[in-house]
Amino acid sequence: MDSKMQGLLFFCSFVFFSSIRDGYAGFTSSFVRSEFPSVDIPLDHQVFAVPKGHNAPQQVHITQGDYEGKAVIISWVTPDEPGSNHVHFGTSEDKYQSSAEGTVSNYTFGEYKSGYIHHCLVEGLEHNTKYYYKIGSGDSSREFWFETPPKVEADAPYKFGIIGDLGQTFNSLSTLEHYIESKAQTVLFVGDLSYADRYKYTDVGVRWDTWARFVEKSTAYQPWIWSAGNHEIEYFPYMGEVVPFNNYLRRYTTPYLASNSSSPLWYAIRLASAHIIVLSSYSPYVKYTPQYKWLSEELTRVDREKTPWLIVLMHVPLYNSNEAHYMEGESMRVVFESWFIKYKVDVIFAGHVHAYERSYRFSNVDYNITGGNRYPVADKSAPVYITVGDGGNQEGLASRFMDPQPEYSAFREASYGHSTLEIKNRTHAVYHWNRNDEGKKVTTDSFVLHNQYWGNNRRRRKLKHFILSVIDEVVSI
Repeated sequence: MDSKMQGLLFFCSFVFFSSIRDGYAGFTSSFVRSEFPSVDIPLDHQVFAVPKGHNAPQQVHITQGDYEGKAVIISWVTPDEPGSNHVHFGTSEDKYQSSAEGTVSNYTFGEYKSGYIHHCLVEGLEHNTKYYYKIGSGDSSREFWFETPPKVEADAPYKFGIIGDLGQTFNSLSTLEHYIESKAQTVLFVGDLSYADRYKYTDVGVRWDTWARFVEKSTAYQPWIWSAGNHEIEYFPYMGEVVPFNNYLRRYTTPYLASNSSSPLWYAIRLASAHIIVLSSYSPYVKYTPQYKWLSEELTRVDREKTPWLIVLMHVPLYNSNEAHYMEGESMRVVFESWFIKYKVDVIFAGHVHAYERSYRFSNVDYNITGGNRYPVADKSAPVYITVGDGGNQEGLASRFMDPQPEYSAFREASYGHSTLEIKNRTHAVYHWNRNDEGKKVTTDSFVLHNQYWGNNRRRRKLKHFILSVIDEVVSI
């Protein structure tokens, strides 16, 4: 048998056994992280450097600005005065054919006074196009670029990064740098941004500023799709601050109106071949609440012929076998899990737990303690649940997993890192979780994700028949 045939046999065997595997053999990694100190980077570090020039724009970040991927919202802060509120943009560097005007505001948080926060919607863009943009004026202006996604259609390839619970430690820096190396195109962020709430008084606002400068090397060049976590709530009666999400909502806007949402904390977008739904774990979601009603309507708008991939983001995981935050997602699971199965959600990403965990396709929709149905069971219609609350914040790792490992848990490890999901076509995507190991990026957990809508049994039988025929052919040589 020549080497080419050996390689083909190995590939076919891998695909075959990956396709028929049902799980029941979860793995808990024995890797022990030699941690960098889990402390925030000092304020005088270069990653927090203020741009040169009087009133120069800083803390630049962009997110998708509409439902279809033909608009972005560009946000920035000017520290001393409002300055220009225009974005100049075009398809050639240093040649800006168009401009858009945004809004500007500032606010106080306790005794902290923010800079002037700008949000500008840039719309009417072409798909699959690189745009250059300039903000600010005179010698203090700054220039960046971004690329729009492909047209929304079934086989549009796209690569997402998934990051959660990032913070601003040296571990956070490793995660951010490793993510940038991945060449992914958009971040799906599952909550807990700056961890500024671990500070007091004016330092809360200061640490929101440093975090936004810290991540600007990525957020100024590609969309980050935001969701809020518990560290965004910031309930501080001792400072007279009792309105939840105040800092977060002032600084990080979302295109919620485009999906008929009544709140920027929950919304949906379509991007390439994916329909992405963002939920709020810390807003009311039981029956009759605005979030409940919105999700029930948004799920009916999903068109799997155009966007085969249905992805949900939330902060609190619905399934978690770590002692940290155990069962905190149970109430949302009870409310929404049957919908996720009915509409064939492909994957649900969450954060909150500072460790990594991936599930098999399991569900607990038949839970009935009086009838004896008390445990999750294998369910091919269920999503894969992935927890990526491992960005690197100062609270450290959640290293205490429950023993024995439950049957729904496929892989778990207490390390820092990030994930990527690369959509290949309407049927398959490739997923990687990448560990931060002493500052190095190590791909640790990988699998092929089969689309729930297009990966039907007929196609899988054809694939199985094809692989078996190839194996027979190879064996006969």
